[in-house]
Amino acid sequence: MRTKAEIVADWLPRYTGRPLSEFGHYVLLTNFTNYIELFAERFGVPILGRDRPMQSATAEDITILNFGMGSAMAATVMDLLSAVEPKAVLFLGKCGGLKTTKVGEFVLPIAAIRGEGTSNDYLPPEIPALPSFRLQATVSAALVKRDLDYWTGTVYTTNRRVWEHDDMFKQYLRDARATAIDMETATVFVVGFVNHIPKGALLLVSDNPMTPEGVKTGRSDVAVTEKYVRTHLEVGIDALVELRDRGEAVRHLRFEERPPG
Repeated sequence: MRTKAEIVADWLPRYTGRPLSEFGHYVLLTNFTNYIELFAERFGVPILGRDRPMQSATAEDITILNFGMGSAMAATVMDLLSAVEPKAVLFLGKCGGLKTTKVGEFVLPIAAIRGEGTSNDYLPPEIPALPSFRLQATVSAALVKRDLDYWTGTVYTTNRRVWEHDDMFKQYLRDARATAIDMETATVFVVGFVNHIPKGALLLVSDNPMTPEGVKTGRSDVAVTEKYVRTHLEVGIDALVELRDRGEAVRHLRFEERPPG
């Protein structure tokens, strides 16, 4: 195999156990198998890839895919998805709230700070990590339709998983004025851009790691999953269904489609 196209067309089925023809045009990304299980339960479809690095389920032209954790895997999945040229990819991730966000609230990022380093292999570091506007606007509408509040702002993406003890790093995060912190969003945005994939993110605040009592524990993570994950998933499905049914391109917003004035 010589070309990137040849490689990803071979590797996406190898990583997922799913033939290219069985991927939907609209993709939800997650880090957790319980999102896959809830999706499969709702639509009555099988989960493929239980013996592979990435598990997935497909229904009604939507595929949900668990790619694992961290920026390296986020880059990998966005490269591999270029094999099927999705019309939209929405990342349903969890994040740590850095300001006044509370556990269970949603963050709809307008940008991500590229602190992970992985995206530097794709674009120079001064290029911003941005989502596709139309996709984020559709997610916003899906949240409002369910009478759910959300925060907007920047997300700091890091490669460090254990940093909650590091006071110098926490001060850096305060100075950066980020709303939340995670390990994937900036990478999804940058690698999606490079691969011409419309992309967005809706993040669920799962802990408040700037204080010792706010750091995620096994018990608190179970509580977050039980209380909020189903809603998180349902909003993501609602947004992609809306895009699918409208049939409009996510990547481009033509001038004549903008509001007057």
